[in-house]
Amino acid sequence: MKVFDTPDIRNIALIGHGDSGKTSLTSALLFNSGAVNRLGKVDDGTATTDYDDEETDRKISLQTSLAHLEWKHKKVNLIDTPGYGAFIADAEVAMAVADTALLLVESVSGVQVITERVFGYADRFQTPIMFVLSKLDRDNASFDRTLNAIQERFGRLAVPIQLPIGKEHDFEGVVNLLTMKACRFAKDGSGKMTQGDVPEDLLERATESRAALVEMVAETDDGLMESFFEAGDLTEEQLLAGLKKGIIQRKIFPVMCSSATTLVGGQPILDAMVQLAPSPAEKGDAVGTNPKDQSEISRPVANDQPVSAFVFKSVADPFTGKLSLLRVMSGTLKPDSHVVNVSRDGVSERLGNLAILQGKQTTAVTELSAGDLGVIAKLKETQTSDTLADPAHQILYPPVTFPEPAISYAVEPKSKGDEEKISTALARLMEEDPVLRVRRDPRSAELLVSGTGQVHVEVALAKMKRKFGVEAVLHTPKVPYFETIKRKATNIEGKHKKQSGGRGQFGVCVIDMEPLPQGSGFEFVDKIFGGSIPQNYRPAVEKGIKESAERGWLAGSPMIDFRVTLIDGKYHNVDSSEMAFKIAGSLAFKEAMQKSKPTILEPIMQVEVVVPEENMGDIMGDLSSRRGKPQGMEAQGHNQIIKAQVPMSEMLDYASTLKSLTSDRGSYTMELDHYDEVPSQIQQKIIEEHRAAKGQEETG
Repeated sequence: MKVFDTPDIRNIALIGHGDSGKTSLTSALLFNSGAVNRLGKVDDGTATTDYDDEETDRKISLQTSLAHLEWKHKKVNLIDTPGYGAFIADAEVAMAVADTALLLVESVSGVQVITERVFGYADRFQTPIMFVLSKLDRDNASFDRTLNAIQERFGRLAVPIQLPIGKEHDFEGVVNLLTMKACRFAKDGSGKMTQGDVPEDLLERATESRAALVEMVAETDDGLMESFFEAGDLTEEQLLAGLKKGIIQRKIFPVMCSSATTLVGGQPILDAMVQLAPSPAEKGDAVGTNPKDQSEISRPVANDQPVSAFVFKSVADPFTGKLSLLRVMSGTLKPDSHVVNVSRDGVSERLGNLAILQGKQTTAVTELSAGDLGVIAKLKETQTSDTLADPAHQILYPPVTFPEPAISYAVEPKSKGDEEKISTALARLMEEDPVLRVRRDPRSAELLVSGTGQVHVEVALAKMKRKFGVEAVLHTPKVPYFETIKRKATNIEGKHKKQSGGRGQFGVCVIDMEPLPQGSGFEFVDKIFGGSIPQNYRPAVEKGIKESAERGWLAGSPMIDFRVTLIDGKYHNVDSSEMAFKIAGSLAFKEAMQKSKPTILEPIMQVEVVVPEENMGDIMGDLSSRRGKPQGMEAQGHNQIIKAQVPMSEMLDYASTLKSLTSDRGSYTMELDHYDEVPSQIQQKIIEEHRAAKGQEETG
């Protein structure tokens, strides 16, 4: 496989709301460029980058996938990302390694909730953005309406570099405002493009639009502005150079047109990618920290620099083992070389074969240049967001922060004896999906799988079945309540004394317990002066308190945000032991809870619901009945975005309710916002349910 140098590489992430056509456009671009010999289709399950069985079944992207093509002697790496809320974290990771974002906006629905979110991801990483108005061949598709929506939401920096020829089913091509040529596309499925003069009926608008584009480009640079004032125009060379510079500096967001399924608009988009999108070197230096002193360091993205790479995704493959998808941040990466994992205290990693990905197909390469994307199999210690580097020139790149899971389900094996298999399989899936969490509930001993929503967890279990042959059953989601205290309790004694027959047990501790601000967790402070409790027994007191706090007091939920101060105690030379002081700590905790006004905290979700205007009243009423607190509304075309904070316990069945109220025209996303105190009458119900469940366990 040909090796491309850094200036000839383009890393383009396709981002956007779910069903905006990212995977279809990826397939079209691969076909247009000759990288594949047939057009892959999402509906047929043949799209190159939707290769997972779950993706082909559900007809949506569930994870970030890589593909590549060559166009005009440049290599374009395409990063196809998910657009549905449950899997959107993968799109954020893509921004860490992309040099440009192709943000697709569906021309019927316009700007949607996830459109805004992924724009925010690109903004956070200062990634240049190029808009694509997709599905312009659909009924009710509108270039003007969608462009206006983009400009209203993201500003006048979004400026067309193309105009559509025809609309809806008659959409047949684009006017390229950079060349003032009309590009028309064959209707025979070949995607063949022919160029000609701008149609008469579009000439006036094209001339006006090009003038607006030239003026916008001139505004980004004083030298160009001077030329523009002198000549009243810019040369094509000045326009291209100024537009590229404006895109890199995020002063311009060019807007293009496409219909991926009818192969209209692909080649001009490819031209824009190689002409206007920055190479990895043009995007700027790779910036990280020195692991020795935490000082900031940077390196040019060039082959003559020390090698470093950032792992942006892991894929669990039952046959080849773990695959690590990475970007070479600096230097040249070669097979069989020795690097260290800087994120994991410099642990050594030996690189095997290097490859590039075309969906699920791998092609071996002899090396990867700085800025290129590739994959390595079977790295032992390396996980997503880790940095690999030359041992003598270490650098640490900032890890991507993943969202906390919003909901948990209890899982049990479908077949007896599969407990260990489930644990192993879920551990592999967590390497692939850092948002997924798996833990054993210390109170119920249930295995809990946590994710962004029900679909996220269901997909994980479906993958587990297909990849590792293990089936599991999901139970009602568990709301992750916490407990805390509202009042300080002082001079609380915990005494454990058993001194009849044989060696006795003796331990006494005295503690203060007080509440802490939310998010503080648990603090243990040792304020004993002298030897009332020997130093070696004091950790046992803390352990006893922590274990009791984990089991909760009111409803079996873990205790958080409190401080315990050990202030006094007693011990016996012979009968004292770590176990005795651990029990004493537990007894002191229980006594303190009686006096510190315990309460239950529940997770509050930030919910965004997108619904047609006529359903707004029903939705607002339903959210209010779920103890929701409105946070505002805003229009989105013919839809309304309703924002509210709602307790998680009230949102467990929301998907089916929303579907019913809106005739399946509504959508929603939610993520954890904060924890808040549960109202007293609901607390009582939670406590009673816990006691009833505990009673059943004991009698069972």
